[in-house]
Amino acid sequence: MGEWQFWIDRGGTFTDVVARAPNGRVLTAKLLSEDPARAEDAAIAAIRQLSGVGAGPLPPAAVRMGTTVATNALLERKGEPTVLAITRGFGDALRIGTQERPELFVRRIVLPEPPHARVIEIAERVMANGTVLEPLNEAAARAAFAEAVAAGFRSIAIVLMHGYRYPAHEARLAELAHAAGFTQVSVSHEVAPLIKLVGRGDTTLVDAYLSPVLRRYVDQFTSELGQAGSALFMQSSGGLADAARFRGKDAILSGPAGGIVGMARTAEASGAPRVIGFDMGGTSTDVSHYAGQFERDSEVRVANVRIRTPMLRIHTVAAGGGSICRFDAGRLVVGPESAGAVPGPACYRNGGPLTVTDCNVMLGKLRSDHFPHLFGPAGDQPIDTAVVTRKFSGMAAAIRAETGQVFTPEALAEGFIAIAVANMAHAIKQISVARGHDVTGYALSCFGGAGGQHACLVADELAIDTVLVHPLAGVLSAYGMGLASEAAVREQTLAAPLAAGLDAAGD
Repeated sequence: MGEWQFWIDRGGTFTDVVARAPNGRVLTAKLLSEDPARAEDAAIAAIRQLSGVGAGPLPPAAVRMGTTVATNALLERKGEPTVLAITRGFGDALRIGTQERPELFVRRIVLPEPPHARVIEIAERVMANGTVLEPLNEAAARAAFAEAVAAGFRSIAIVLMHGYRYPAHEARLAELAHAAGFTQVSVSHEVAPLIKLVGRGDTTLVDAYLSPVLRRYVDQFTSELGQAGSALFMQSSGGLADAARFRGKDAILSGPAGGIVGMARTAEASGAPRVIGFDMGGTSTDVSHYAGQFERDSEVRVANVRIRTPMLRIHTVAAGGGSICRFDAGRLVVGPESAGAVPGPACYRNGGPLTVTDCNVMLGKLRSDHFPHLFGPAGDQPIDTAVVTRKFSGMAAAIRAETGQVFTPEALAEGFIAIAVANMAHAIKQISVARGHDVTGYALSCFGGAGGQHACLVADELAIDTVLVHPLAGVLSAYGMGLASEAAVREQTLAAPLAAGLDAAGD
């Protein structure tokens, strides 16, 4: 008998798990990622549930996981307090950024809060040709580092002018930072060895800001997994890495990347070489394009932070099964707020608001007798259809009182779903039609917990004739972890005259 295999997608709302037992049997589970009634992590709870060990030691297992831990920490600004060490005179360079104006006619520009909490300007300067204009002042750097550590900082990002090409000063500062007591030292020539200070600096900051949070989760998970288990983690580029090589900058799209791998591999197996991925979960919908090879972006912006690292090209829209539906300022609005895992949709018996999921309950697309039980505080109960009807009726009455317009609860539910479908179809057009692809010749690969309820409506909106629904569509992102391979994608700037015999070293 072999060992257990667990493929896990730990999302913001649900944790999806596909398991292969030693006898070859395939099992699945879907748990709330955050549950007040559960003391341990959802991934560990799922392993216990599927393996049947209860409270005993976990069985020998090979685990492959994608996690939103780093993404959530960045979105919620709950990363590690971080120091930025940068060349003197450039202390505010990353805050200024590229001086782009997101809204052209807004006179008062409010800059987003940067990830770092303190700046140390380093006395040093290397020119673009490698000439040392100002030697590194090690004594001043050592004193500043000691002061930051005494103030409680343990994470530092080191970003120097032209450090991507001439890293000697950065490497020496890294040694001084370790000696001072920093436990997380992210150095730009290792994290993002690319030209342009702002993008390189932002990426290094993100790595320093997120890696400690990610490390704590990974260490806790692997310790609970035990010495008999092994774990690989999905990177944003679509390749798996062991715990030691799993860094904050590579974990932003850890979960969705598994979905793209699963979508591509299952579509190829079904004979569909060109496919649009439609992954609708509880909080958002991820869409992707695949036509024989994975598409990657080398620079993306997440939570107003620029990250320069290879990532699978995914477009996300705030329309999921848990997206909140409301009447606001005379119009129907869907999202971007989500009911999350707790309290969840109104039908989950936890006092939640009306959501897209409740719209499907109202229209009979989700039926109580086909929804066997709920997790968490609601216990082992079916969904509550009565509260959904009551809330939609209340909304219809409120709309009539405010506008004089009469809507049935069913008409309101249809309207909210039409809005959500339009948002998702628009997202697909952005990654396909806007890039010159004719989607009418593609298949729509539908997956995610809420995908099946809306796939045909989205396909009609895009004039797509074929919809693919894998038997494991509800947990396809987790299944994709099992279909992925260990891999790493690296980028480096090569600045050299274009001439015959030029190689990667620039010789």
